[in-house]
Amino acid sequence: MKISTEIASAARHVGEKKAVELIARAGFDAWDFSMFNMALYDWGKKVVRDIPHPLRSVEYASFAKELRHIGEECGIFCNQSHAPFPVFSPEVRDCLKRAIECTAIAGGRVCVIHPDNYKSPEQNAEMYFELLPFAREHGVKIATENMWNWNYDKDCAAPAACSHHDDFLAHIQAVNDPYFVACLDIGHAEMKGLDTTAPEMIRTLGDSLQALHIHDNDCWHDSHQIPRSMQIDFDATVAALKEIGYRGEFTLEADQYLRSFTEENLFDGVCGLARAARQLADQFDAM
Repeated sequence: MKISTEIASAARHVGEKKAVELIARAGFDAWDFSMFNMALYDWGKKVVRDIPHPLRSVEYASFAKELRHIGEECGIFCNQSHAPFPVFSPEVRDCLKRAIECTAIAGGRVCVIHPDNYKSPEQNAEMYFELLPFAREHGVKIATENMWNWNYDKDCAAPAACSHHDDFLAHIQAVNDPYFVACLDIGHAEMKGLDTTAPEMIRTLGDSLQALHIHDNDCWHDSHQIPRSMQIDFDATVAALKEIGYRGEFTLEADQYLRSFTEENLFDGVCGLARAARQLADQFDAM
C-alpha cells in the first residue's frame, strides 16, 4: 500500500515546491495536488479572492509540470488532486477543467471535485456530465466526496450531498461512468448527526471507492487531525478497506495537524504524518 498526503498544509509555510520535497524526504510515496489557490473562496465575503498564484495565471500548466518534475526527482509521484470549491461559485466552476488539466500534467489519476452540498444526486450529476468528456480526454477520473452541513440548533453535522452511504451510492449511480468514482473522507463519515460510519460507507461503495481523505476527529467535529490521535476506529476502517479489496492509495488530509508547527519544525510534523500513514498501510498489508 502506497501512502500520500495533501500539500496545502505544508505549502502554507514553505510553498508548494518545497512542500513536495519535504513530503518525499519524510517517506511518503506520493503527493496530493491541492489546487485551492486556483480559486480561493472567501466564505465571509462570498467571493473568490484575487490573489497572485501561478495556478491563477497563464503559467498554470508550467507550474503543474514543475511540481511533477520536483516529485519525480525526489522519487515520488502525484496520485490525486483536489479541485477548488465550493462548486456553487461560478468562478470556481470555471476553474474545474483547469484543475483536471493540471492533474493530468502533474501525473495524477484522480481529481476530487466536491458536489454541491444542497443538490440531489441527479442535480449534481449534471455538473459531472459536463466535465466527464474533458476528464476522459485527459485520462483523469473525477471523484465526488462525502460532504456535511451544520445544524446549529443541535450542534452537530447535518445531511449534505453524499453524507449518508445511500446518498453517496446514489450519486455514483446517477452518473454511472467508469471515469466517475468515490473519494471517501473518513473524518466526514464519522461526524455526529450523519447516521453513517466510514466502514459502512466503504462497504456500500465497494469498487467505486478509488480515493481516500484520511484524518481523525472526535466523531463530532471536522478536526482533520493525525490518525489515531482522536476517536475514529481505524482498525475497523482499515479492515473494511481490506474487505472490499481497495486498490487506491492511503492519502492523508490531516491539514489541521500541521497548523501547530512552524517553518523551523515543519519537517518533524510531516515525518509524524508519514509515520501515521505508514502504520495504517502496514496494517492493511498485514491483513
